[in-house]
Amino acid sequence: MTASLPLLYSFRRCPYAIRARLGILFAEQQVELREIVLKNKPSQMVAISPKGTVPVLQLTDGKVIEESREIMEWALEQKDPQGLLDAEILSQANALIDKNDNDFKHWLDRYKYADRHLEMTQKEYRLQGEEFLQVLEELLSNKHYLLGDKVTIADIGIMPFVRQFAHVDRDVFYNLPYPNLQRWLQHWLEHPLFLQAMSKFQPWQEEDEEVVFSA
Repeated sequence: MTASLPLLYSFRRCPYAIRARLGILFAEQQVELREIVLKNKPSQMVAISPKGTVPVLQLTDGKVIEESREIMEWALEQKDPQGLLDAEILSQANALIDKNDNDFKHWLDRYKYADRHLEMTQKEYRLQGEEFLQVLEELLSNKHYLLGDKVTIADIGIMPFVRQFAHVDRDVFYNLPYPNLQRWLQHWLEHPLFLQAMSKFQPWQEEDEEVVFSA
């Protein structure tokens, strides 16, 4: 059975891995999931992806997809029952994900690990990150989701990073003047597919039975 399913190496808390898993769930795909420990990466994963970061997806034909965004896109290109790749807003969704990945993630890392980046204070890093939160807040001012009244790839591609930002200091985040963003994030934290995406699995070992991950 293992050979018949794509193989996903993942780490539960990594925002990149979270969005890959969300893409798979929204696309109603099945993969074999291997939860890893970042300090002890399995040789099988490093052999197919020497850069050693998660997520990594190996398709049944041997092709390896090493980027979370490409994993989301691959999954939704197989099946997209809720229209997350809506062509009318796809360029806008991609631009927003670009901003998340290239700008917001930079400040998020420094906000979370301010003790490693002493050039600025943690508050200063947070304020830099808030520039993107303000963009999201405005987008959500009259919509349920970032680009309209239905979920798109922008929502599942960005939410795990906003979640990580919020969890640096929950008290601070929920006292910021972003009620629309806070509502949106809370919706996602309670979403059935997010809860499924965050299921806990024991770290994979070679002798383990396969874990089938699907909606």
